Amino acid sequence: MKLVFFRNRNNKRELLSVLSTNLSLSDEEIIPIYGNRWAIEVFFKSTKSLLKLGSEFQGRSYDMTISHTTIVFSRYILLEWLRRNEKDDKTLCELFFRLCDDIQDMTLSTALQSLMGLFVEHLNTVGSQKSTLLKIQLQQWIDAQASFVKALFSQLGWES
Repeated sequence: MKLVFFRNRNNKRELLSVLSTNLSLSDEEIIPIYGNRWAIEVFFKSTKSLLKLGSEFQGRSYDMTISHTTIVFSRYILLEWLRRNEKDDKTLCELFFRLCDDIQDMTLSTALQSLMGLFVEHLNTVGSQKSTLLKIQLQQWIDAQASFVKALFSQLGWES
């Protein structure tokens, strides 16, 4: 076993420790790995205790369990996106905060705009009749979304 000590970012007097059984890893490699694992632990604790994963419904079928898990995970993703969109410096865990500087995530709005751009590009390659029907359905979907999603696609234009 290998014990790695490092300073708490928020309290320089406090030392944190991580225990590793992989002796081939350096101290610098152990800390980010632990941070990633800790983020997963925090995710599951949050979904179980705050978002009621596993306790919100009493279904016993596989499909109901998958549906419930999907809904709870979607809630978590939305809440995390809103937190990041607000540029709130509060985090679920100090180690997670340290690793956020290293990870450059694509924002949800950028991802949605990119995905929509690829979809519109693909629409132009299908037949005219299918393309018209898909454009109508896509516009109906956009119109049914929340205002912040509508704003992402305000510049969406169809090529003839």
